[in-house]
Amino acid sequence: MKDKAEIVIESLKKRGIMATREIQKLGVSRQYIRNLNANGRIERIARGFYMLPDQEFSEMQSIVEVSKQVPKGVFCLLSALRIHNFTTQNPFQVWIAIERRAWKPQTKSNTQVRYVRFSGQAFTSGVEVKNIGGIEVKVYSAAKTVADCFKYRNKTGLDVALEALREGWKNKLFTMDELWKYAIICRVENIMRPYLESMVLL
Repeated sequence: MKDKAEIVIESLKKRGIMATREIQKLGVSRQYIRNLNANGRIERIARGFYMLPDQEFSEMQSIVEVSKQVPKGVFCLLSALRIHNFTTQNPFQVWIAIERRAWKPQTKSNTQVRYVRFSGQAFTSGVEVKNIGGIEVKVYSAAKTVADCFKYRNKTGLDVALEALREGWKNKLFTMDELWKYAIICRVENIMRPYLESMVLL
C-alpha cells in the first residue's frame, strides 16, 4: 500500500503543480505538506503551490502559476502570443484579461502580473483551453489575440501587432474571416483593414 508521500509525489508527477487544497484532497494534512517541503520531498514555488524539486522548470511555469491563482482570467496579448508560439521571446510579465467589473485577484508569487480589463464579447469571445504541463489554461485564440494586439497597440506597440499578424498568417494559424470577426468584436476593423488588404495582395 502506498504511503501518503508516494501518493503526493505521483500526483505531482502527473499534474506538475498543485495547490495546497488539491493536495489535501488526497487525504494529506497541511502539516504533512509542510513536513514534505521541509524534508525536500516537494518544493514550494509560491505561497500555497508546490512542485517536485527535480522537475524541470518550464518557461511557461509563471503562466501555469497564475492560471491557478486567477481561474476566471484569460491569458491575452504578449502571454497569448507566447502560448501560441508567435514569438520566442518570454515576456517578463504575465498578461491576463479579467472582466471589466471583476475584483482584481492578489497573486501569491514573484511573477509580475499585468491585468487588462475586457468587457462584453471582447472578454467572452475566442477563448480556448490549452494544456501546459498537464494543466489546462484559458487563452484567447490566435486570431482574437491579433485583434487584441491592435486594440491595445498603445500598451504593446504596433510593431508587435504587425509581427503577430504576419507570423500568424504565414503559419496559417487563422483565416481572414476569423481575423475580421474579431476585428469587429474588438472595434478595430478600420485600423486593421489596410493591413489585411495588403496581406491578401501578397
